[in-house]
Amino acid sequence: MRSFASDNHAGAHPEVLAAVAEASTGHAAAYGADAWTSRAHDLLREQFGAHARPWLVFNGTAANVLALRVCCRPWEAVVTPATSHLHVDEAGAPEQLGGLKLLTVAGADGKLDPADVLGSLGRVGDQHAVQPRVVSVANATELGTVYGVPELRALADAAHAHGLLLHVDGARLANAAVALDVTLGELTAGAGVDVVSFGLTKNGALGAEAVVLLREGLGDGFAWLRKQHAQLASKMRVLSAQVVALLDGGLWARNAANANAMAARLGAAVAGLDGVRITRPVQANAVFATLPEGAAERLLDAAPFYVWDEQTGEVRWMCAWDTTEQDVDVFAAAVRDAVSGSRRGATR
Repeated sequence: MRSFASDNHAGAHPEVLAAVAEASTGHAAAYGADAWTSRAHDLLREQFGAHARPWLVFNGTAANVLALRVCCRPWEAVVTPATSHLHVDEAGAPEQLGGLKLLTVAGADGKLDPADVLGSLGRVGDQHAVQPRVVSVANATELGTVYGVPELRALADAAHAHGLLLHVDGARLANAAVALDVTLGELTAGAGVDVVSFGLTKNGALGAEAVVLLREGLGDGFAWLRKQHAQLASKMRVLSAQVVALLDGGLWARNAANANAMAARLGAAVAGLDGVRITRPVQANAVFATLPEGAAERLLDAAPFYVWDEQTGEVRWMCAWDTTEQDVDVFAAAVRDAVSGSRRGATR
């Protein structure tokens, strides 16, 4: 059965692989001085705005670290949700590679609001305390929820009013934009975002991400930072060809739309089952739920997925660009069987 553990489990889209193969034919200048990279940068500016300055890197961890590193001086810190990928799943990379202190804040459904930002400013100006500089949120969040444009604008306004910047971890930004039916630019630059880590790998790329600087004057020395962090690709055209394949013609949106639609289908299929409770709004390509005791263990025999919270039993089911209706229906039937097994066990 298809995996529902992560959209990272999906392979690269055939059109992306074809683009990489085509770009690999013959010789081209290295380190980004090639036609594919020029085209990729043009397409990223079309999406995020003419003033955007894009930089391609290999993976999302590096994109996040570099995006934040370019914003912060050594005594400055990053305000982020306690549930953020940045805090929970980067293995300390922001601290180790970027020298960044993370100030975590509890938030509802993985989100921050302006009050959370203001609550982190109590020691601004105190030379004994690290100074907040960046608010970092993910869209879509780690809990599958989506920030709308007004929510991001409110966060940006609160941050800017106190001299802070707003960073968006956009590993699933495509899913968020499609869910809201807005452009990538409307969801970032148009909402006051200063820098974004734009993820492509979860949406069908082989391995390519972009740091997109949106604030004027931000990013001095980024070329050297990228090199020092071992993220300057010598065969940059291979990364750039993936960007071109996804952005030139809207493949990124079609892929995200399919993943979102399959999550909605799965959520609807299991929501009415006895003992199944959908725990988060299904807004992008993730479904979070709790199951009756023993059901998750039985279900794991059918398909891979993550038990998100061992204490509460909350599970996460992710849909990807290549998830099909049949995949969802077969998995939903497996959920019904697992839940029915729990009920039979309880009866005995």
